[in-house]
Amino acid sequence: MINFDFTKDYVLEDDKVILRPITIADVDSLEGYVQNEPELWQFSLVAIQKPEDLKGYIQTAIESRNDKTAYPFIVFDKASQSYVGSTRFYDVQLAFETTQLGYTWYSKKVWGTGLNQHCKYLLLQFAFEQMNFKRVEFRADNNNKRSIAAMQKIGCTVEGVLRSHLPKPDGTRRDSIVLSITKEDWEKKVKSLIESQL
Repeated sequence: MINFDFTKDYVLEDDKVILRPITIADVDSLEGYVQNEPELWQFSLVAIQKPEDLKGYIQTAIESRNDKTAYPFIVFDKASQSYVGSTRFYDVQLAFETTQLGYTWYSKKVWGTGLNQHCKYLLLQFAFEQMNFKRVEFRADNNNKRSIAAMQKIGCTVEGVLRSHLPKPDGTRRDSIVLSITKEDWEKKVKSLIESQL
């Protein structure tokens, strides 16, 4: 049984990062990445080119939380003492004990620092050990090799590719790669794999 309370403010933390629920006020902390790091949005399904776009992106995430289909976080990097990105559980299916984990992006300044492994460890530990989900799914643009490599590094299993899956902001369609981690994967290998990377 999953006891996920969408009204509760879950905060996940270790020595490297703090993940807390995102609020509309967080636009101020993240909007600099829109203009200064436009490459972060290369594979986004939402066109984010100006701060107003980011505000809409965050507002949609909050509305999804209110609808009990998603739970979005903002990411705080302790090393730089700054907010550096966002991630969320989405397509939350409590009856089926599954969720997806995505909409993840980080400032380039934390790429290669191990921050992603810390975030994923906290999120997966929360999903499997606190909430008792049985499956966490990941999807990405099949051309987003950096993201795919990061997911495989933490032990995700590639399941296949959904062809012509979703429309992109430029009007073309993307192929989406599907990966997953099951509760059994977490207990047998993934948890210890990520711990070895922390």
